[in-house]
Amino acid sequence: MKNILITGATSGIGLEIAHVLEKNNKIFLSGRRKLDKNNYFACDLADISSADELIQKAKEYFNSEIDVLINCAGQYIYKPIEQMTKQEVDYLLNLNFKSAYILSSLVVGGMKKNKWGRIINIGSISGMVGEGRATLYSATKAALSGLTKALALETAQDNITVNQINPGWVKTPLVDSALTEDEKQEVIDVTPQGRFIEPNEIAKLCEYLISDFAKGLTGQNINLCAGLSIGC
Repeated sequence: MKNILITGATSGIGLEIAHVLEKNNKIFLSGRRKLDKNNYFACDLADISSADELIQKAKEYFNSEIDVLINCAGQYIYKPIEQMTKQEVDYLLNLNFKSAYILSSLVVGGMKKNKWGRIINIGSISGMVGEGRATLYSATKAALSGLTKALALETAQDNITVNQINPGWVKTPLVDSALTEDEKQEVIDVTPQGRFIEPNEIAKLCEYLISDFAKGLTGQNINLCAGLSIGC
């Protein structure tokens, strides 16, 4: 049983990861919603100062170090680059990239001490191939990929693995409500497998990555995207 901290865990991908991993592990969750749970801390990680308190709350709940960190908190903004405000730039950089960097820096010491750890970053296929009108989002996820590879190299001798999952279009309530039926069909038409990724696929991949079966897998970007990364 591992002590697992999952950010962005109140909906969509993060919520499904929590459902899968709570069966055999002890989990602590964070998100922006207010929930009355003893294993939950409400915070907006776009405010980087909340990272220290989140780690403190998680360690108090576990009464131990954090074994696994899953950085799932993130936001998507779709608009032309010239319409992006400075506030949106700061917000997305903080939430999508800086929070994962800071949280990783706060847990890795305990992992090194225990000679075991797993960090999983939830990126996006947009960070791997680029997405027009989502330049900032793509850039933040590409930065996360760089963090993944560099930190994996830095911690390789300490039995710590760092990997990134890059989903394509995922079937979540948010995506379902954001797209029209025509737009959903367009996604299906340009995706080689002709379908959306299910959140459970990402959660089960996380389950594998934190297992000892994946101890040789580190510094990798895994494109779980139904073939989007290879063309259409």
